[in-house]
Amino acid sequence: MAESRFGTHRVIEPKGSLPQAAFCIDATPVCGDTEILIDVDVLNIDSASFHQLKEACNHDVDKMKQMIKDIVKAQGKMQNPVTKSGGMLIGTVRQVGKLHHDQHLQKGMKIATLVSLSLTPLYIEDIHEINLTNEQVSITGQAILFDSGIYAVIPDDMDEKLVLAALDVCGAPAQVKKLTKSGQTVFIIGAAGKSGLLCSYVAKKQVGKKGKVIGLVNEESQVKLLKELGYVDEIIMENALNSVSVYEHMINITDGKLADLTINVVNVPSTEMTSILATKDEGIVYFFSMATSFTKAALGAEGVGKDVTMMIGNGYTKDHAEITLNLFRENKQLYDLFMKKYA
Repeated sequence: MAESRFGTHRVIEPKGSLPQAAFCIDATPVCGDTEILIDVDVLNIDSASFHQLKEACNHDVDKMKQMIKDIVKAQGKMQNPVTKSGGMLIGTVRQVGKLHHDQHLQKGMKIATLVSLSLTPLYIEDIHEINLTNEQVSITGQAILFDSGIYAVIPDDMDEKLVLAALDVCGAPAQVKKLTKSGQTVFIIGAAGKSGLLCSYVAKKQVGKKGKVIGLVNEESQVKLLKELGYVDEIIMENALNSVSVYEHMINITDGKLADLTINVVNVPSTEMTSILATKDEGIVYFFSMATSFTKAALGAEGVGKDVTMMIGNGYTKDHAEITLNLFRENKQLYDLFMKKYA
């Protein structure tokens, strides 16, 4: 079969599908003419997937290592069979195919892939370490990046693990920058997480003094962090699953007006109605959470008579990597925090 820039030539089952939708793909670590072969150092498992793996294994790192190996062996990619999500990786270019569109990429360059592990052919030789705090997995292995796959060369002025942590969620703050406007009320569910902090910072800049950013967290330590950072104007401490309670908090904080824009970046399922109830009629709900259910969101909004525009968070928008990395260049507080928590 001729090589496809979208990687369909590596799909084993079912034939005709794209790699992300496929159950099984060919992860043979041999570089095709339109591909890039990467020696992988670190996998950054996406938050929803990592949370599910950790819970399923009772936080046992050895069990998690084996589960990851089993998933990759069965599917040829790191796609969590429960959440269907992946993550991204950092590695070193070993070979660039002769027909790949970017011949400026050279052997030995360190890159971060900006496409999901759920569609990336991955071969794992060994898993060395799993960091339960920053969701990063150190491995020896190889990966294939298709001709359509996007990536970022690791900048010289930043720690590569910080870059990996930031780029794993870079679509979220970049999209929030496009959506937010001066004077808006923005509600961020999961405001103290990795993507939540970036989204809060961007939203606060965008809405200005006339706007308001409200953050939802579920731990006292997260409340303390948000107060210290100053990226949100109001904080709600509540479980994101308690939709009615969160709604009542929002009614009180906004004098019944609710949010113009709600951003959902939590890593647990069944928070769709919390997002919808907290948003005003004709407002926007942006679901960046990989635990989002289309069925729950669509039927739930219908069930409570809410006319909101619901958007699925696209992990890609133009210049999203550079937009996000520049946040760290302009804000030392944010840089230091991510270095401490994720690098």
